Amino acid sequence: MHRTKKLMLVAAVTIALSTAAHAQHAMDHKEHATMHGATTMPAEPIGSPAEPGQGAFAAIAEIARILRDDPDTDWSSVDLEALRDHLIDMDALISDTEIETTQVESGLRIEIDLIKHQNQAASRMVPAHAPVLAEETGWNSAVKTSDGSLVWTVTGEGDSAQIKALGFYGLMATGDHHREHHLAIASGHSAH
Repeated sequence: MHRTKKLMLVAAVTIALSTAAHAQHAMDHKEHATMHGATTMPAEPIGSPAEPGQGAFAAIAEIARILRDDPDTDWSSVDLEALRDHLIDMDALISDTEIETTQVESGLRIEIDLIKHQNQAASRMVPAHAPVLAEETGWNSAVKTSDGSLVWTVTGEGDSAQIKALGFYGLMATGDHHREHHLAIASGHSAH
């Protein structure tokens, strides 16, 4: 039952992100046309699909469009394969990671066994995300790795209930940096 709830959450988030990306895509085209003197944009044909397919494919398509639309793109640095690898990690993190969570005063302690193959994505993503989470929320977010395990502790005075309710997956998804991070990876400027 727990895995079913996770999958339903992943599906809901994917649909929401796809819808938001489509709306942003339409706004970007309208703004682009306005900059070039167009006063109206042709309407999309009735029945035109909005979703370009699987989530990672849609994310890569969106980034590729942004890069192609930017005349300053340095094509010698573009690495869409690195973005693909990161998106695979994101999927594995949500679908496969096995964690042990312990509630602590003011937050959570999350332990991840790095010996298990299915936790390798977490070994790359959690240490990179933890300081970003701290910066964006003001919470204490510390990662320690030793003896084949990773321990991530997230605490925040006054935000204990929120941190506990978000849990591992919610904490990993918290923040509004993911899209810029994906663009940076694809542009050859960042990776984890």
